[in-house]
Amino acid sequence: MPDPIRVILVDDQSLVRSGFRMLIESEDDMEVVAEASNGVEALDVLRRTPVDVALMDIRMPQMDGVEATRRITASPLDTKVLILTTFDLDEYVYAALKAGASGFLLKDARPAELLSAIRNVAAGDAVVAPSATRRLLDHVVPTLPNDPNTADERLSVLTDREREVLVEIAKGATNAEIAQTLYMAEGTVKTHIGRLLSKLECRDRVGLVLFAHQVGLM
Repeated sequence: MPDPIRVILVDDQSLVRSGFRMLIESEDDMEVVAEASNGVEALDVLRRTPVDVALMDIRMPQMDGVEATRRITASPLDTKVLILTTFDLDEYVYAALKAGASGFLLKDARPAELLSAIRNVAAGDAVVAPSATRRLLDHVVPTLPNDPNTADERLSVLTDREREVLVEIAKGATNAEIAQTLYMAEGTVKTHIGRLLSKLECRDRVGLVLFAHQVGLM
């Protein structure tokens, strides 16, 4: 049996952390190994404790989730960050994703969505619940900067099939859904995604979603 996913809860509200801890520790394949009430505490803990996924709030005292994410992803730490957010923090969400967060989740997400997001991020696939992706992008997209010259140049390196896959990713589709829609094997979908990440110089799937909206593919 593989080792459980090690999670740190970073939130300035102890009741929120307690709720997440109860949910996560009810699962056999993950465990909460640490808690922190702000980014400063989180960084201190991460220097001493191996962690796979940091479940990170954005608004916290001393050091917010955006700066903590930036420092974590810029360090040698092998810790991925899953951002927690609400609709009124759009500008912070985009900043956190640009800082290297592997995904985002709405604080009102269902328990199954949270657990699935943690597993996906731990596996290196920044897929969060498509419903959350679509709802949040409605609020985030208007804040995205747009550079048409750069966008057109980068899109020119994609094949027609890669563009089709990129559009489906931006819609929040899973690999299985993309395979069904475009009539291809899931393995082929993963190959296309790998090429998209390389060609567009995106860190992960979330970066592809934001890029597609930024350049007006949606």
